[in-house]
Amino acid sequence: MNLKTRITQIHYNKNAGGILFEILKFCSIFYGAGSRLKNILYDNNILKSQTVNAYVISVGNITTGGVGKTPVVSKIAKYFLSKGEKTAIISRGYGGGLSNKQINVISDGKEIFYNAKLAGDEPYWLAKNTTGAVVITSKNRVTASKYAISKYGVTKIILDDGFQHRKLHRDLDVVLVDSEKLYGNENLLPAGPLREGKEAFKRIDRMVIVSKNTNHEKAEKLAKITAKKIKIPTTVCYTEPDYVYNIKTGEVLHDDTEAVAISAIGQPEQFYKFLGNYRITKTVTFDDHHRYEESDLPNGTIITTEKDAVKMKDFNRDDIYALKLRTRINIEELLNDKA
Repeated sequence: MNLKTRITQIHYNKNAGGILFEILKFCSIFYGAGSRLKNILYDNNILKSQTVNAYVISVGNITTGGVGKTPVVSKIAKYFLSKGEKTAIISRGYGGGLSNKQINVISDGKEIFYNAKLAGDEPYWLAKNTTGAVVITSKNRVTASKYAISKYGVTKIILDDGFQHRKLHRDLDVVLVDSEKLYGNENLLPAGPLREGKEAFKRIDRMVIVSKNTNHEKAEKLAKITAKKIKIPTTVCYTEPDYVYNIKTGEVLHDDTEAVAISAIGQPEQFYKFLGNYRITKTVTFDDHHRYEESDLPNGTIITTEKDAVKMKDFNRDDIYALKLRTRINIEELLNDKA
């Protein structure tokens, strides 16, 4: 077990202990101080967020990855596109081969200009699954937003994973929480999965409880409790398995087929649970955003996530399948006339 995997296990263990945990907790003191200082400077206008001539929505989270932001970003973008709004998605482009110190137009809404290895798996997936939206990656979200406005006439901007990025003013902050993992051991990084302390809740405009399950009662109850307890409008996002398909031919894989499950996502456990209709002989988990080589894959039928599959489509194999998820969320309820 590598160090990153051990730390992830600590993050979601409420009874975590030991020398490594104590070292991480000590480091959390400095991380927390830095995070609080940044927020104090922005909250008191010592550091100022920059506004742009478009409506900006941030879709982010308080914990580290794997919550399910990407499909929600796509759903919001599709909603605006259906209303005739020129829409751009701005991502940091983490894990891609392109330098994020520059502005990279992954898609102009009509054509995709880079593959997944260069664009990053999430920006590529967004470009592929959100036809009509401009998709840009850049570390500088302000410059990227201004470019999208001047070049493409964008009126709506969605920041993918933008909650902690306070340089760009946003009109709506949407934060997602996993209904099962919640806030893990409730410690700040690196001892826990929290990116910020509880002071962050005052900046949240909308909460989304993501239910990656087939029974959504727990998520629905949690949404009601959250809305009542912290006085933030809360919506449930329902994420369910749909079908498994061949990434080259589109052929649907029959239930009870023997396969190896492979993933490189932030929280892979639920993905493996979704494959209960198949005879999974082994699970292979890589670090989040892993850049696959064909040699990484064992022999036999492979089932992976759509996020991972975009990095495997050029492999010389015809036995790679991806799990199609069905995401349901009431966007009008989420936005509640704010946009």
